[in-house]
Amino acid sequence: MQVSGAGIVGKSLALSLSRLGHSVALRGTPTAPARDDVRAYALNAASVDLLQRLKVWDSLGAGATTPVHDMVVHGDSASGQLEFSAWEQRVGTLAVITDAAALEHALDTALGFAPHVTRTGADVAATLVAHCEGRGAAASLHALDAGFERSDYGQKAIAARLVATLPHRHVARQWFRSPDVLALLPFDRPAAACSYALVWSLPAERADALLAMEPAAFEAELGEAAGAEVGALRLGSERAAWPLVVGGAANWCGPGWVLVGDAAHLVHPLAGQGLNLGLADVGALSAVIAEREPWRGVGDERLLRRYVRQRAAPTWAMTRITDGLLRLFAEPSAPIRELRNNGMSIVNRIAPIKRWLTARALDS
Repeated sequence: MQVSGAGIVGKSLALSLSRLGHSVALRGTPTAPARDDVRAYALNAASVDLLQRLKVWDSLGAGATTPVHDMVVHGDSASGQLEFSAWEQRVGTLAVITDAAALEHALDTALGFAPHVTRTGADVAATLVAHCEGRGAAASLHALDAGFERSDYGQKAIAARLVATLPHRHVARQWFRSPDVLALLPFDRPAAACSYALVWSLPAERADALLAMEPAAFEAELGEAAGAEVGALRLGSERAAWPLVVGGAANWCGPGWVLVGDAAHLVHPLAGQGLNLGLADVGALSAVIAEREPWRGVGDERLLRRYVRQRAAPTWAMTRITDGLLRLFAEPSAPIRELRNNGMSIVNRIAPIKRWLTARALDS
């Protein structure tokens, strides 16, 4: 087999298939952890379970993971607020904020000990090629006629590490406003107990203006957006940004090929579910291959369609939820603002709906 794409999803898939005894050519070379990598992921319980089974999770260094016990989601008025609690939802954690560079390094280390994985810089002859190139898969997907379509939101996401004057208390905070979405994810790097990972989605022009500001001016804008409940915020890293798009492939598989992760679907980061969807793909594809009939080859299209059927509905639902929320909160009209904020307040008082929403996020 060949796994094309050596990001987190591709590495995880290579490890998973190797554990099943398959020989895997992983196209892509190890990269040294970037000192300025400010990415952090909110991993759900299913993703953590997969990484534990791959013997990766427990090798992450101290401070590389921070559990989220509570989440507060603000609308664009004082009446609109949603509160989620791990205790109320009867789970250990709502998510675990994870250092991207640390996870990449742990996966590379594990791959170094995987007996059936070979690194390669070129395509090899394989009965199955799993495309995990993420956004870089466009050329490959065009050749496969996968029918991938994407739409540009006209937004950018700004990421950085922040240090606050008040402890985070393992509370994730998010603000939905027109036209931006601000998320502060509790983290223990660079300063234990009082750091956050920032993900701030804004119109591209506004994002560029914020990126061009001196740190003090940027911190002032951020403080005004977040308010006083987290204390004063200062940058603990450089800032990074990337354009935001939504998209998906019409065909996720064909004879001898399959799409996994962002190569199959792209979602807005407002719900923090992009990597969770990709790792859920890894788990589903690995299970389908492990449970196949002895006479059926791993590149059999009928076999691969079992994986597609398992993943199509949850991926479609998460894409619609994230896209719908973004468009709902981008609407500036007063009646829509009142409706959405009142809706948040109503949902906040209905425990079964909150449990349902939490379950969708935990399982992806």
